Amino acid sequence: METKTLTGSCLCGSIRYTVHGETQRAFHCHCSRCRKATGTGHASNLFVAGTLTWDAGESLVRHFKVPEAERFTNAFCSECGGRVPRSAAGSGMVMIPMGSLDDDPGIEPQARIFQGSRAAWSCSGHALPGFDAMPG
Repeated sequence: METKTLTGSCLCGSIRYTVHGETQRAFHCHCSRCRKATGTGHASNLFVAGTLTWDAGESLVRHFKVPEAERFTNAFCSECGGRVPRSAAGSGMVMIPMGSLDDDPGIEPQARIFQGSRAAWSCSGHALPGFDAMPG
């Protein structure tokens, strides 16, 4: 795998980060926790074997760990609520919310996971019309 340097930020730009490492996998996750954390039908997450560096705003990063969840933690900006990456302690793995990236990671999601939790209205695979801007 190729080593990459990826940068990104939260919605307001107060938190900026750099991740350096090897992209491992990317998924669209339809679990109920990802849906609740994003307010959307799924979360698009990139997993990188590497390091996470906060370039600005580290003091604004907040974490919410679902008490009964083995792995789920939501990392976000305390100013705008935008999701930001997190590292699992001791794993050497960084999970990046793909929407927070400034760069093209060079990898597309390989699968939709937790499809059994998919909301009936979300990403059914049926073709929808596409628009470059908000339709009139």
